[in-house]
Amino acid sequence: MLKNLFGKHKKDALYFNMTKDETYEADVEMNPDDVLEKEDSIDKSATKKKEDKTDSETPEMMTCSKCNKEVSVSDMKKNLYVCPECGYHHPISAQRRIRGLVDQGTFRKLKCNIPFVNPLDYPDYEDKITKLKNKTNLDEGVLSGIGEIEGRKAVIAVMGSEFLMGSMGIAVGEKITNAFEMADRFKLPLIIFTASGGARMQEGILSLMQMAKTSAAAERFNEHGGLYIACLTNPTTGGVSASFATLGDITLAEPGALIGFAGPRVIEQTIGQKLPEGFQRAEYLETHGYVDRIVSRNDMRTVLGQILRLHDKRRK
Repeated sequence: MLKNLFGKHKKDALYFNMTKDETYEADVEMNPDDVLEKEDSIDKSATKKKEDKTDSETPEMMTCSKCNKEVSVSDMKKNLYVCPECGYHHPISAQRRIRGLVDQGTFRKLKCNIPFVNPLDYPDYEDKITKLKNKTNLDEGVLSGIGEIEGRKAVIAVMGSEFLMGSMGIAVGEKITNAFEMADRFKLPLIIFTASGGARMQEGILSLMQMAKTSAAAERFNEHGGLYIACLTNPTTGGVSASFATLGDITLAEPGALIGFAGPRVIEQTIGQKLPEGFQRAEYLETHGYVDRIVSRNDMRTVLGQILRLHDKRRK
């Protein structure tokens, strides 16, 4: 099955049998332009989507999902979709997060084009992926590239909950692994924002294999002295929480983020006990040493800039 699946794409065998030597021997003198797309690609795609939407289609007010208060859309955008009334962090797209995080004009996407595969011949899977690509302007459930935060360069990967709930399949696993490898290759820190419901059921066991693959990439990066900052957002669950999301040197989280493997209701039904209040929320995990610091979305850029400056030591 695997031979047939990747017979036309020999390079894609790295999903399953890439070794440590193979990963780092090839193209050691790689030019950044060889692995990066053109400059400002994220800004241009975002502008295009805005132009496609007329003013009459854009609502003036929106209701906060937590406090149910009416807030103007313009105020929400200025506040990075954090409710000014109650502080609730609404979901945001991967592109919007990148634009609010990096220095303007510095972000360039990593070239990591993964051919679509449907290993289980899941009905309508390809159509769903095609529609999501057109709707979200994402190639898959994670957006990765190199950018600067307060003048400090880093590899940045942001999972998009708008793309099949950020679920991790073969392509997402490869893009995350590629981010680790490019950060290692160019001796840069790596920042990953997680937002995922876990493994992608449409790809079965192959999606679960990405847990081991991304964890191995994180370990190699750590062995080579790389700095990995994990930023956990709501929700970070399933196979993502059980792999690379929880392997960071520094772990930050947005307020109120749900972080865990199985959901609270499933756990309660399994153990037959009532869970503590706030269980699996970022605040609870910070109290128990699982998260280093809770950082509001409005402060995330500043905090990451401080961390990058503190660790601004050129790796050899």
